[in-house]
Amino acid sequence: QVQLVESGGGLVQPGGSLRLSCEASREILDLLAIGWFRQVPGKEREGVACISPSAGSTYYADSVKGRFTIFTDNARNTVYLQMNSLKPEDTAVYHCAIADKTWLWERQNIATFLKALEVWGRGTLVTVSS
Repeated sequence: QVQLVESGGGLVQPGGSLRLSCEASREILDLLAIGWFRQVPGKEREGVACISPSAGSTYYADSVKGRFTIFTDNARNTVYLQMNSLKPEDTAVYHCAIADKTWLWERQNIATFLKALEVWGRGTLVTVSS
């Protein structure tokens, strides 16, 4: 089974930027979708962004559109999340995740990606505070 390892989290001031990385243990080019969800203790997980590595199609939550960008380096089996204009409400543990084939059963978007999660990493903590 594929393993995912996240890195890049930390403390940043509001308006600042961070880039998260997720390295997979195998090729990601043939994956249906790989992306990120975030979770705060006591709250439901929230899909953030995902991408189809081969097609390059991207999907974003409304709350991060225009601020976050997801992209891959397929040669390095790595997916990135560039986060700009960070807000305190972005504070969460960010998990990298892969969707299974059930993602094909419905219209592909970030909501259906969240429902089709197969595996995910341990996460990296992002704290946005002054």
